Amino acid sequence: MKALVDITVPATTFILLVAVGLGLTLDDFARVARKRTLVLVGLFAPLVLLPPIAVVLIRVFHAAPDLAAGILLIAACPVGSVSNMYTYLARGSTAVSVALTGFSSLLASLTIPVIGKAIEMLLAQPFDLKAPPSVLATQLLLVLALPVVLGMWVRPRFPELVRRIAPTLQRLSLIGILLIFALVILANPGPFFAGLTTAVPLAAAFVIASIVAGWVTAWFITADAGERFAVAAEFGARNVAIATAIAVTILGRIEFARFAATYALIEVPLMLGAVALFKMARGRMEGS
Repeated sequence: MKALVDITVPATTFILLVAVGLGLTLDDFARVARKRTLVLVGLFAPLVLLPPIAVVLIRVFHAAPDLAAGILLIAACPVGSVSNMYTYLARGSTAVSVALTGFSSLLASLTIPVIGKAIEMLLAQPFDLKAPPSVLATQLLLVLALPVVLGMWVRPRFPELVRRIAPTLQRLSLIGILLIFALVILANPGPFFAGLTTAVPLAAAFVIASIVAGWVTAWFITADAGERFAVAAEFGARNVAIATAIAVTILGRIEFARFAATYALIEVPLMLGAVALFKMARGRMEGS
């Protein structure tokens, strides 16, 4: 089972991040130039706000060490590409969402080691980041940034091929993520199901707190409701596949990945609920 997990996790993460790169164009860089403040805040505010939120929730819910490590990994990881779907469904600013997702993945190899060390200092205990920051950054560069850059390199050179394979890569990514979660759970189902009584409310509280933090942050930056929702979605939709990949392939701790499976299951209905609430509120404002 462990060997299957060790193969499936990096393969799925690679496909997922190549797909992210295939969705990035030079126009996205132009959008960053036009929305520089919004994008910079959308990129770096989660890195500053989400880990402390996670630490507070760990204390409130008296989370076990594996759940605590899991939520801290989620907080440290980049944005999940599913955030683009949530923003699209809400009729928010998909341009901002796509830019934030792509650049968040590119920066992850640098930001995760820094956040990991900050978490260690905050908790006054090791976070299992045994490798020196420079070595860890190199590992993450190969795992996270390289596939995104590869996708960006392929897109302008083989546009017709990209048009044909992009939907297939997205479907393969989704199937791979579901398979990863199934393998993580089946590797040791007892602790996973025993921890659900804490993991479910912990995940729900973190998703809700992240969305609220994103919306409030964006409120101070932009008056555009669509852009505010895009930032809120970026806060709430974390990249659970990358969290799982780090837990399994870099930290060698599959138990840290169990929370990611719970988080993914909780995130979807809560984010769809946020989409529905946003569309209702926007409809009322436009109708008044």
